[in-house]
Amino acid sequence: QVQLAESGGGLVQAGGSLRLSCAGSGRTYSGAAMGWFRQAPGKEREFVAAISWSGGATYYADSVKDRFTISRDNAKNTIYLQMNSLKPEDTAVYYCAASTMNRLKPAPSEYAYWGQGTQVTVSS
Repeated sequence: QVQLAESGGGLVQAGGSLRLSCAGSGRTYSGAAMGWFRQAPGKEREFVAAISWSGGATYYADSVKDRFTISRDNAKNTIYLQMNSLKPEDTAVYYCAASTMNRLKPAPSEYAYWGQGTQVTVSS
């Protein structure tokens, strides 16, 4: 079983930055892709970004491209999401997720393990 724990959320003004972290423990799938998703109140969970096992390939939703950066440190079993130029519409609970395959896919069904989420609130 894989356990994922997000941290780094909080309240920030529009235009500000936050860095989210997701630490993995337990049985980790070597060679697997990981991703970030978010869910705003009353909305479905949506894809934010994904990263390959090596970190050499990344994939972003259009809404965050050029503002967010996903990265990973496999030695620490941790992935990160650097969020810059934050907007009020970025307000959501952010979740990290781990796949069992090394595929960069936007569908939540492609990911087998999920963290509990961390709240990000961007004020205008």
